[in-house]
Amino acid sequence: MNSPYEHSDDLPVYVISVAAQLSGMHPQTLRAYDRLGLVSPGRSAGRGRRYSMRDILALREIQRLSQEEGVNLSGIKLILDQHRELDQARRLVGELHAEIAQLRVELESTRAVAARLAELRRSGSDTRSGLVPVRSARVAVWEPMTGPPGTTGQPAGEITGPPGATGQPRGDK
Repeated sequence: MNSPYEHSDDLPVYVISVAAQLSGMHPQTLRAYDRLGLVSPGRSAGRGRRYSMRDILALREIQRLSQEEGVNLSGIKLILDQHRELDQARRLVGELHAEIAQLRVELESTRAVAARLAELRRSGSDTRSGLVPVRSARVAVWEPMTGPPGTTGQPAGEITGPPGATGQPRGDK
């Protein structure tokens, strides 16, 4: 939504009289369809029905199925439920396709790393130097002072070398 005046088709904004007019039905018919569960409009704070554009389109489809196709209300409810399930399944399939695409990208990356590892093993080179580039770092180490309350630590020395390296001299204490 780019504008505050735009809204989705699912936003319940139409009162029952407007929804009845837009769908070409009587408000009492809309109430009956609500009770039967064919269309479930939103509710306002005062519990009044509020219909969305999607609800109005569903009402038009109910009218078409009933009048043009001769389907009874039980059949219409079944058809609408199946349409909802189909829409949900389509969304799930879309999500799964996106997830599969992401997993394929990750798999290719993993295969590239595995190929690099195999190449390094075959060549007999030092695996620590060829896998991940590591920069040398200088890290100041602070040790607490034992002294009066409120004093802070002081530098104990420096560690040089790759981060996480062991066996490095600490410097002067």
